[in-house]
Amino acid sequence: MFSLRKPPGVTQEWHAVSSNEQRVRALVVRREELPGSASRANRPAPGILWIHGGGYALGMPRMVYMSPAINLVSQAGAVLVSPAYALSPRAPYPAALEDCVATLAWMRDHATELGIRPDQLVVGGESAGGGLAVATCLWARDHGTANVAFQMPIYPMLDCEDTPSSAHNRAPVWNTRRNHLGWCLYLRGLDRNMPVPPYASPARAYMPPADPSGLAGMPPCYTYVGDAEPFLDETLAYVRALRAAGVPAVCDIYPGWYHAYDMMHPENPHSRQAAARLVAAFRAARNGCFVSRG
Repeated sequence: MFSLRKPPGVTQEWHAVSSNEQRVRALVVRREELPGSASRANRPAPGILWIHGGGYALGMPRMVYMSPAINLVSQAGAVLVSPAYALSPRAPYPAALEDCVATLAWMRDHATELGIRPDQLVVGGESAGGGLAVATCLWARDHGTANVAFQMPIYPMLDCEDTPSSAHNRAPVWNTRRNHLGWCLYLRGLDRNMPVPPYASPARAYMPPADPSGLAGMPPCYTYVGDAEPFLDETLAYVRALRAAGVPAVCDIYPGWYHAYDMMHPENPHSRQAAARLVAAFRAARNGCFVSRG
């Protein structure tokens, strides 16, 4: 069963991040210091902006403790930062994205004190957090917020329009009805007579009639998704579009998984395999993905 409690072997601290004249709380999680170990300033680690899921409407930073992402800290030594971004019932798009972008910029500006390598900023998240991760990478690329070395959007919520896998889905946890409600709440502040911007629904950056090269310059990607969940087709479309734009992208597909299956059943062998694959992908990126300091 999942838990929101901090696991042993990691430490947490809360920081306040300025975002659009507001203060956003950000949870910083790192591996516990061993007695006599070198200071974190002398051994900086990749910094991960990890964005929690919840259909843009629910959730909290401490969800990272029930996510495979916590293994990136405990097993791979990353410094993970998770913002308490604005949820859509209180503030629709672009509030959540603004909070995530502000947190990424804060990580860049405070890399030394956080013990983060400024040339290895990573952005990831699950579900709506995966959608915000992609949107944050798009924004960072287009506006120079920071240079992102790698992205890990896990079964991301990317497309506000129905896809074959999301149109008539009745699977547990997340289905067509909940998906429509989630997008309705998140996009309710937009003019319905205008196209949805790609920073709100990232699929608009690469699905027709968008330019097929709309994802050029994005960071390399690792993701996974279940074949019974609504976001299967949009995840695969995103990976195909990245590859078409010349961006390395890998996607693992797990048979029989509904949405967030790995978080609902963390002890399942396939969930353990997915968690291990996520750590392996991160370790490979840690050894091979570097960018100039943005």
